[in-house]
Amino acid sequence: MSTAPLNPLQQTAAIGGNDCWNDSCSLPELSYAIANGAVGATTNPTIVLGVLKKELAVWREPLQRIIEENPKWTEVEVAWKLIEEMALKAAEMLRPIYERERGRKGRISMQTNPAYYRNAEAIVAQAQHFHGLAPNIQVKIPVTHAGITAIEEATFQGVNVNATVCFTVPQSIAVAEAVERGLQRRAAAGQDTAGMAPVCTIMIGRLDDWLKVVARKDRIVLTPGHLDWAGIAVMKKAYGIFRQRGYRARLLAAAYRHHLHWSELIGGDIVQTIPYEWQLLFNKSDIEVRKRMDDPVDPAVVEELYRKFADFRRAYDENGMTAEEFDRFGATVRTLRTFIGSYADLLACVRDFMLPDPDK
Repeated sequence: MSTAPLNPLQQTAAIGGNDCWNDSCSLPELSYAIANGAVGATTNPTIVLGVLKKELAVWREPLQRIIEENPKWTEVEVAWKLIEEMALKAAEMLRPIYERERGRKGRISMQTNPAYYRNAEAIVAQAQHFHGLAPNIQVKIPVTHAGITAIEEATFQGVNVNATVCFTVPQSIAVAEAVERGLQRRAAAGQDTAGMAPVCTIMIGRLDDWLKVVARKDRIVLTPGHLDWAGIAVMKKAYGIFRQRGYRARLLAAAYRHHLHWSELIGGDIVQTIPYEWQLLFNKSDIEVRKRMDDPVDPAVVEELYRKFADFRRAYDENGMTAEEFDRFGATVRTLRTFIGSYADLLACVRDFMLPDPDK
């Protein structure tokens, strides 16, 4: 019996520590991802809104049921119940992986309300709620000033966190230290930590996006292509620090813009959360699958970015920002505005189901 050759993403998992997650809770997309080696999935308000619109035939009846069964609910409660049902469907699909890997893989990440980014107590309360929905739920918490407090407390309470809205070395170190404090407190209280699998996302493509905005705004001229390496440089530097210090949180690369965001990270003990469309492209590509995680970014690229962009220095230097400064970093502001805007759009979409236009 012949065995089909591994595709590029399967080869990536086979030669290194990379795990692939599907960057969506779309069930058809997750089915493809799992069939091609993915061991997790993630979601956020932008993704949920997109899934609802794209797969309305699937989610129309569940949404109508939620509305009819809960006559006193507003669009807020209805929307969050829909988010939970989407996540639980994905959790069910991933459950065999979770059981096979004894909790180390096979999780779906649910994002806390992005509007809570300044309220640690609200984040922790929602994180606890999500954690109780299924054994293989991972909870996304933003790396804001309040988010760092929430990450420590949620970890202490046994929640498997996925730190998000994170773009920089100082943010990722703050996450790792918060996770360590939470795990240490949990162990001191006699609680289990062996089954926990915290991750820290670095949204590498969104850092590139922000620096390109800065370049246009400030009319910065630089070598073509160098801005495509900013997020990779930050990711590789953070990875080296995490390995050196033995942090138990695992890094995760997100926000893909080109193949380097996958190929340059092959061979690292990391997670890569890849959108379905990029999975299709990567699996059809002829990119050589080989270990590159330990290959340094060209020093000339780093030097030019470091010299010309104060925000790259903030992102790249270990002490480039304090936790109090996280909320004002450009990529953080842009991403929070996007997530909060998508959440508002999701509420409006749900409201249209609850109060359909009588003129249509």
